[in-house]
Amino acid sequence: MNIHTIAKKLKRPATTHKGDMGRIFVLAGSRGMTGAANLAGMAALRSGAGLVTVGVPDAVYLIVAKRESELMVRPLPSTKQGALSFKGAAEIRRFCATQDVLAIGPGLSQQMPTQKLVRKILQETTLPVVIDADGLNALKGHLEVLKTCRGRTILTPHPGEFLRVFGGKLDETDALRKKRAIEAARKHQVTIVLKGHHTVVASPEGESYVNATGNPGMATAGSGDVLTGVIAALVGQGLSSFEAACFGVHVHGMAGDMAAKKIGEISLTASDLLRFLPDAFRSLTSS
Repeated sequence: MNIHTIAKKLKRPATTHKGDMGRIFVLAGSRGMTGAANLAGMAALRSGAGLVTVGVPDAVYLIVAKRESELMVRPLPSTKQGALSFKGAAEIRRFCATQDVLAIGPGLSQQMPTQKLVRKILQETTLPVVIDADGLNALKGHLEVLKTCRGRTILTPHPGEFLRVFGGKLDETDALRKKRAIEAARKHQVTIVLKGHHTVVASPEGESYVNATGNPGMATAGSGDVLTGVIAALVGQGLSSFEAACFGVHVHGMAGDMAAKKIGEISLTASDLLRFLPDAFRSLTSS
């Protein structure tokens, strides 16, 4: 996979308008985890998405809506605990019909009604989907849901989530991580982004890519939420699932490397990744 070849596909014609760059719908956030929604949504915008709507529980709507003026925020029915309620399924389905890409999972919580909602949405949507965090947790014991995902599907688990969803064993060796990712991607016909040192990307066809960017400073809360938004935005701009995943992890890691060079690994936060994404994209697309 040639990252610079993919970068050329992101060059924009002079006549481009925001509708050409992808309408991204991010289902994220719950009481106590509102930052995940903002990080994922802003990462999508920083990665070139034309329009980004963040769907959040109405219980936290004002918290999320006040943070970023560029994000559109859609309040949805919430549970008493402040997470997305199953009652919002029909509204979400209707809104998805107006969108190009769905990202689902960051900060959603593991409440039973919310997890049930995630599975219903995945079974019904025809959109390309990026599934992360609590979206992945909803798949534990319910892998049959992936068979009904009629759109292109990208899963972005860290090792713990990978084992929770797919079972088996995993260790720190690149060889085993790559092997397990490829097996899961082929079996379930999804693209897998197995995060960590030397993140592995595997396609349903058995292709694989091992990323070389990134640093230990990125082992911080919210880093994965940013990656979710980056990959969703790239799919919205016309890249294939595998291309978007490969380029996404590369540019995400590059932003982390630039941030670490400026402020150090210890102090690096997910918001720093957002700050340096423009520099990373410019570096890759300017040549």
